[in-house]
Amino acid sequence: MALLVVGLVLFIGVHSIRVVAAPWRAAQIERFGIRAWRGFFALVSILGIVLTVMGYGLARRYPVPVWLPPFGMAHLTGLLTAIAFVMMTAAYVPGNRIKRALGQPFVSGVALWAFAHLLANGTLHAMLLFFVFLVWSLIEVRAGRRRDREAGVVYAPGSVARDGVTVVIGLVAWAIFAFWLHGLLIGVRPFG
Repeated sequence: MALLVVGLVLFIGVHSIRVVAAPWRAAQIERFGIRAWRGFFALVSILGIVLTVMGYGLARRYPVPVWLPPFGMAHLTGLLTAIAFVMMTAAYVPGNRIKRALGQPFVSGVALWAFAHLLANGTLHAMLLFFVFLVWSLIEVRAGRRRDREAGVVYAPGSVARDGVTVVIGLVAWAIFAFWLHGLLIGVRPFG
């Protein structure tokens, strides 16, 4: 479990710098340049992901059950993660109304993804992973909305056609992940 914690600290830590230490971040970018900052950010992020995945995999070998999810939670999790994939997709499809409504669709989607997984996972390591991501993403949503207000950001009105593209891409990505990649990469097939 220690490896999982170290991975989460690195990944969430580097992704939280803008929220908790924005002046320090700006000073480092000014001192070393944006390319060096992005390189540092990417390196620490990748290391955090690798350690988190390795730590989670090790923790799965000796799970500590905390609670038993009720029947049907896997299906509810599937529905919520499908919505989360659409939300995350909205961050990258220009001119959709989902982005305008949410303001921070990617991290809002991460929050929903984490919450959904908390419903379906009752082991200590799973609860730790998804709880940390849920708390971090909610803090990021709030901070991002504040930054947008302060900067006077106004999102484009969007169109029904762009909403449709966003939903289709998000659901296709979700289906590929849920029915194929989740089993291949995570080792759990949520739908059998």
